[in-house]
Amino acid sequence: MTDHILTTLDGGILTITLARPGKKNAITQAMYSALAEATERARTDDTVRVLQFRGEGDSFSAGNDIADFIALGSQGAQAADMPVFRFLKALADLDKPAVAAVRGRAVGIGLTLLLHCDMVVVAEDALLSAPFINLALAPEAASSLLLPALIGHQRAFEMFALGEAIDGRTALAWGLANRAVPADQVEATAQDLAAKLALRAPNSIRKTKQLMRDAEHLWALMQREGEAFGSQMRSPEAMEAFMAFSQKRAPDFSKAG
Repeated sequence: MTDHILTTLDGGILTITLARPGKKNAITQAMYSALAEATERARTDDTVRVLQFRGEGDSFSAGNDIADFIALGSQGAQAADMPVFRFLKALADLDKPAVAAVRGRAVGIGLTLLLHCDMVVVAEDALLSAPFINLALAPEAASSLLLPALIGHQRAFEMFALGEAIDGRTALAWGLANRAVPADQVEATAQDLAAKLALRAPNSIRKTKQLMRDAEHLWALMQREGEAFGSQMRSPEAMEAFMAFSQKRAPDFSKAG
């Protein structure tokens, strides 16, 4: 397991920490493998009652590591063959409660991961965004279904199309979070919620979550999204977006079509 994903089990709570603070917890394919392993463990290990996600440092996650993605794209890797899809499958199958503690930035997968959590605590000044179209990509993690279901089509489309961030207070008002608290209270609030969940009847919670989610449908959609994501990742649009990102300039899509 990569050193950038840490896990601890205490009181029935399996805490997964994104531990790459120097890169704002941007996620590499090696990290996705470790995330998948930990999430699969949460589902199958009876000692785990609750799964909790958190980020080390001042951000939850800056999303996918762009350099990692550019390297994979240049190798002709298919999206469905990437370790991220093992993690997404584990999220779709997860039938135990998941809690997230979010401070700072939650970008891309840093946001769409929250759609698979049952309780989300955000800092009031956290910034959440889904800038897939800014990178000429497509939504993932079943977010094309889950985000509109939570906040409505128009708000979700704006988040996808414009890629602009919303703050924690807005996330709470729109239904993306259960609590919005000062940044220094996020960890304690999330831990308190996780501890309460760990005391509830485990099989009752699992059956309730299973009834509230259609795992097979989510996974089928994730695969459809993966096809769209993969085709875009190999597109001239995405190459321009990635190049612009590395050169710290705005992409030029004027000749795309």
